[in-house]
Amino acid sequence: MISGAAALAALPAFTAFHDHSGGGTPPASGVSPSGTPASGTALSNHAGPGNHAGHAGFAGGSVPPDRAGIDPTAILRDFDRGRTSTLPDGRTLREWDIVAVDKDFEIAPGITFPGWTYNGRIPGPTLWAREGDALRIHFTNAGAHPHTMHFHGIHRAEMDGTPGIGAGSIAPGQSFTYEFDATPFGTHLYHCHQSPLAPHIAKGLYGGFIIEPREGRPTADDEMVMVMNGYNTDGGDDNEFYSVNGLPFHFMDFPVQVKQNALVRIHLINILEYDPINSFHIHGNFFYYYPTGTMLTPSEYTDTISQVQGQRGIVEIRFPYPGKYMFHAHKTEFAELGWMGFFEVEPA
Repeated sequence: MISGAAALAALPAFTAFHDHSGGGTPPASGVSPSGTPASGTALSNHAGPGNHAGHAGFAGGSVPPDRAGIDPTAILRDFDRGRTSTLPDGRTLREWDIVAVDKDFEIAPGITFPGWTYNGRIPGPTLWAREGDALRIHFTNAGAHPHTMHFHGIHRAEMDGTPGIGAGSIAPGQSFTYEFDATPFGTHLYHCHQSPLAPHIAKGLYGGFIIEPREGRPTADDEMVMVMNGYNTDGGDDNEFYSVNGLPFHFMDFPVQVKQNALVRIHLINILEYDPINSFHIHGNFFYYYPTGTMLTPSEYTDTISQVQGQRGIVEIRFPYPGKYMFHAHKTEFAELGWMGFFEVEPA
């Protein structure tokens, strides 16, 4: 095992690290333990269901990405294919360096969330591989708590990222390399599996894991990932904010840009903690849905799907008309607390 300091020295700087010691999910800055604004703190348009304004009747007003420390638009199309080399048997080897770091994010005006992250972002990097590739994920824990990386897929027990099995929990300052083959193809995810599990996930330790079929899929004109999440900012057992790709209301202010009639493929992943179910709905259009992305034939043609935590799938859609089309969770509370946005369709 190598030290966390050595691994960090080899990676790009991640802004300031912070020591968020203590159990559970501590309250975010600007919020009292009861969930109300601390003295002198304004929650702006994000104070909750009783205080919604902006965006022509919708709750809103996102933090600029450079100030928030999260850029959901950049995350949309950022597929990390790793460092590649060829093994003696002719297969492709893909390798990644993943570092768990503690980092603060301004998720709403005046609200700082003390995140636990993979590589300094929420969600973590979207790892992309092709079915049958050999994978090595070099994980270093530079955070203040034990962590793991648990991948959804098929692999040996000792590579499962579960405490008490194989390397188990990776202590602060320690490292471990997860090695397995990319299978099955589909839209998957990874997350920390350290106990207590809820805060380790809720604080940001998750990301997308995409395995392309060996022979590929029909070519899409545009491909992206959307990770649905929430933020527990008061130390309780529920969420005060919801988002796609980490920043509430971002896609209201910065709509997802697509082309008319283009085939758009969305890897949709739900990692929402503290709520039993999430959903995805789009206005004025229907889409084909492939649950888990493990089949090449869609299961339904719809405008709304639901996912429990850990569920995921592929949405494929063509927009026949130009204009702005809202997408959001079909759960009013989630939408009004950040989980809404627009697709902006440019004429062909």
